[in-house]
Amino acid sequence: MQFTLNIPILCAIPLAPLIGSIIAGFFGTKLGGNRIGHGACQFVTILGVTISFVLSCNVLAQVMDGFYFNGTVYRWMELGELNLDIGFLIDSLTATMMCVVTFVSLMVHIYTIGYMRGEEGYNRFFSYISLFTFAMLMLVMSNNLLQLFFGWEAVGVVSYLLIGFYFERQSAVFANMKAFLVNRVGDFGFILGIGLLLASTGSMQYDVIFSQNTALAAQTLPGTSWSLVTVACICLFIGAMGKSAQFPLHVWLPDSMEGPTPISALIHAATMVTAGIFMVARMSPLFELSDVALSFILVIGSITALFMGFLGIVQTDIKRVVAYSTLSQLGYMTVALGVSAYPVAIFHLMTHAFFKALLFLAAGSVILGMHHEQDMRKMGGLWKYMPLTCLMMLLGNLALIGTPFFSGFYSKDSIIEAVAASHIPGSGFAYFAVMVSVFVTALYSFRLYFWVFHGKARWGHADHHHDHVGQDEDHAHHGLAPGQKPHESPFVVTLPLILLAIPSVIIGFYTITPLLFGTYFGDSIFIDIARHPVMRELEDEFHGPLAMAIHAFTSPVLLLVVLGVLTAAVGYLWAPKLPAKLAQAFAPVKKLLDHKYYLDELNQLVFAKGLLWIGNVLWYRGDQKIIDGFIVDGSAYSVGRFAGVIRHLQSGYLYHYAFAMIAGLAVLLAWVLYAYLPFVR
Repeated sequence: MQFTLNIPILCAIPLAPLIGSIIAGFFGTKLGGNRIGHGACQFVTILGVTISFVLSCNVLAQVMDGFYFNGTVYRWMELGELNLDIGFLIDSLTATMMCVVTFVSLMVHIYTIGYMRGEEGYNRFFSYISLFTFAMLMLVMSNNLLQLFFGWEAVGVVSYLLIGFYFERQSAVFANMKAFLVNRVGDFGFILGIGLLLASTGSMQYDVIFSQNTALAAQTLPGTSWSLVTVACICLFIGAMGKSAQFPLHVWLPDSMEGPTPISALIHAATMVTAGIFMVARMSPLFELSDVALSFILVIGSITALFMGFLGIVQTDIKRVVAYSTLSQLGYMTVALGVSAYPVAIFHLMTHAFFKALLFLAAGSVILGMHHEQDMRKMGGLWKYMPLTCLMMLLGNLALIGTPFFSGFYSKDSIIEAVAASHIPGSGFAYFAVMVSVFVTALYSFRLYFWVFHGKARWGHADHHHDHVGQDEDHAHHGLAPGQKPHESPFVVTLPLILLAIPSVIIGFYTITPLLFGTYFGDSIFIDIARHPVMRELEDEFHGPLAMAIHAFTSPVLLLVVLGVLTAAVGYLWAPKLPAKLAQAFAPVKKLLDHKYYLDELNQLVFAKGLLWIGNVLWYRGDQKIIDGFIVDGSAYSVGRFAGVIRHLQSGYLYHYAFAMIAGLAVLLAWVLYAYLPFVR
């Protein structure tokens, strides 16, 4: 059934999750007197997201039939000639993002019923994730930079609430504050880029800005010889570096694992971390004007893809392995943006959303089955007890490493081929980075799979923390008590895994042709083919999804995948003592990876402690000594001292004043005589 698209229908898409969030957040918590229970809260929020998903699918269907909308919903404010509007831009790029966001969000909502059952903040959690969905939809549906920035900041605020959901834990409080502050660094650059575009074009509307491309390309930053569009694009991308966790602003994302697992799937799969990728693709008419900005994007993405993947190899927390995988895959998407392969970046964003949500939720299923144990060193042999979760994790990993015919293969290999065809400065390093990352991804993915589901069982021993430890200790991971065995998760948890596994396996095969080589994206993404002919070269080499998969069996990419899987099998199935020996032999490298390249320590030393020292200096020297001590208190002291001296001249005796007058008159006469009577001199 197709609904006739109009402004009320379009407004219902983001507002349905918002209404569900408000009902659950007010009436289902202490704020509104706990008037409704768990069942009502989960019903209204899931209903809201379901409505949003159904309408989004309807939008996608009509967009494919030629529907297009770019208009204002209402005018928020007028500042002189500047109009600040709330409006929607509905095209193929927006419709794709809407469907991905709402589908993954719906799966997370359903999954949460089983995962969060019995939690004290159950209703509050449902309210948060629905609010998160609303914020992300407002971001992707915007037709102007103002609304984009609103959604951008809103997902940041809600992620702060979600990461710190267990606010009684000190580690969760630290993690959500870290995410919030690191994103403020990126957002500072983002708002500078928006300001530059506003000052140059006089508008925040996408179409108005894009219509002035030629004029923007000719402008320089006032007072410099720098290209204005280059500076603006780099500033915009700095914002994307924060949201999409690109090096060096990636440090918040692994710590965000402090939030419940459904949040890890929602934040890291289809919503917050992909906002930066979407924004750059949306602003492609600007980024195509600057090879410098594209080169900057390419190098940053390459570093992220390679070096964040290395960190996944040494993690022992099951969620953190998947988190570093997210960082690496975001690097892949950023690399695609850097070589002007924007459709390929969005294609990988879509496929990654499904299989990464699947991996996170499968990891959560393992955690449930292991009585909230997250340490992979205390797992093993789970395939006997959790066969469905094991299968889902296997399918997700096969998609992640780029196994032929799986969705991740088509998007990931397209990125590698695009980088190989590019001549943007830095493409040589990028090609090396993404190729090495193929091996690394296969290694850490199947390290997790073999270590968790196969090999010797390492759970249920007396030295495990099976009792309830303190909230600040061991992250409240309890583990199995002696005699306990793992168990498969309930159907409400495994159903979303099955539904996510389907697109993780097949969607790449069926969508690669229209998304990359058809007219699907149309004018929603702009590529200067004359200057950046990567997509044309990919099209010349493409002979259908079947031929692409068959050809992969002769490519070095698949060889690297197989080597990665075999290396993981050797280390974690056939020779389990080998990793410890290698870690001992390469202790300095292991230490560097364990400390995450010491970037957290650097941030603490330079930014946290450094800024604290600067703040203390400014407070003590500037505020206490100069402002209070010298200017405020000093001026008062000086006036007091001066008054103390002067007051002695005011004795109140008449003869003192008469004497002063006579003395003054004598001095005045002496000066007149000296000045006007030469004979006196």
